[in-house]
Amino acid sequence: MGAVVSCIKAVFRTIGNCLMAIVNGIGAVLTAIINSIVALFDIIISCLTCGRGGGRRRGVKTRSHHTSRV
Repeated sequence: MGAVVSCIKAVFRTIGNCLMAIVNGIGAVLTAIINSIVALFDIIISCLTCGRGGGRRRGVKTRSHHTSRV
C-alpha cells in the first residue's frame, strides 16, 4: 500500500513541476516582450530628443591636477 501512495505522490509532484515550468516559461516570454517594448520606446525617445533624454548618463568631467617633477 505504501508503494501505491509513493507512486501517486511522485505523479502529482511531476505534474506540479511541469505546470511550474510552463508558468516560468510564460513569465520569461512576457518579460522578454516587455523589455523589447521598453527598449523600442527608449530608442524612439532618444531619437526625438537628439539623445538628450535617454537613460545613458555621461560621466562628470573632473579636472585633473598634474604636479611637475623637479
